[in-house]
Amino acid sequence: MTDRITSAFGAFTPAREVVAGHDLSGKTAIVTGAATGIGVETARALAEAGADVVIAARKPDLAAAAIADIDQTAPGRTRFEMLDLSELASIRAFADRWGAAPLDILINNAAVMACPLDRTKDGFEMQIGTNHFGHFLLGTLLAPALVAGARASGKTSRLVSLSSIGHRRSDINWDDPNYTTRPYEKWESYGQAKTANALFAVGFHQRFKDQGVTANAVMPGGIMTPLQRHLPIEEQRAMGWIDENGKVRDGFKTPEQGASTSVWAAVGPELEGVGGLYLEDCAQALPWTKDVPWSGVMPYALDRAGADRLWTLSVETVGAG
Repeated sequence: MTDRITSAFGAFTPAREVVAGHDLSGKTAIVTGAATGIGVETARALAEAGADVVIAARKPDLAAAAIADIDQTAPGRTRFEMLDLSELASIRAFADRWGAAPLDILINNAAVMACPLDRTKDGFEMQIGTNHFGHFLLGTLLAPALVAGARASGKTSRLVSLSSIGHRRSDINWDDPNYTTRPYEKWESYGQAKTANALFAVGFHQRFKDQGVTANAVMPGGIMTPLQRHLPIEEQRAMGWIDENGKVRDGFKTPEQGASTSVWAAVGPELEGVGGLYLEDCAQALPWTKDVPWSGVMPYALDRAGADRLWTLSVETVGAG
């Protein structure tokens, strides 16, 4: 990859350092799931650089606490909007409230990981239903706002789709993505959903790049956040994430470090006009190999034909796009 895109930052760069020197005054950003975890730090970094940031989440109390915290260093820059990505009606209501207002940055950060078999209000398997189909509907409904943002600013608007190294666990199961007939396996399901997040960035970029909107997928890294809420401590120990004393293993990031690649995808000058990539540690990811199993990207997660097939499936599923 001689033309690989990199930056001056690395795996453990804090998000504040990534955004330092950027003036985002007049820019508007939406960060889904920004009431907890790396979403808070993503919102904080953008707000401290001058952006007006909407925390789109489903728990007002947690969002209020996040806003109060961010207000200490970026007063008045963040606000809350209700958004439940597991309910298509909630997503459509959010988009209706947004209307025609220009949007510069959309960071699809919210996620469910390795939950027991469950279904969204619309009957989709919870992980692909929330992580992909919910964000697909949100992104396509807000696409005109992103186009308007690009026209108003004269620079590309950016969509950031959070994927994960977990995508290596599964490509899309085209015959039964919602586990209606096959046995459910929580990590396979998570892998499928994270592959979908990467393919969504590929498909979105192809459809909107000529209108001034780019899209990239991001692998934030290993971070201890509420994303692990469905994983018992015993399972986390068995996976080697924490030791017997509860100490997190070396290599995990802090939430602010975990937010850095999302922020770089949103503001990095190296990515102006560039999209359809999978990014990690503030650089374009290398291909996945068995020798380095915890980083890199599988070829099916960037496959153009797969992205087009997923787009068609998603339009049929959510009725938009």
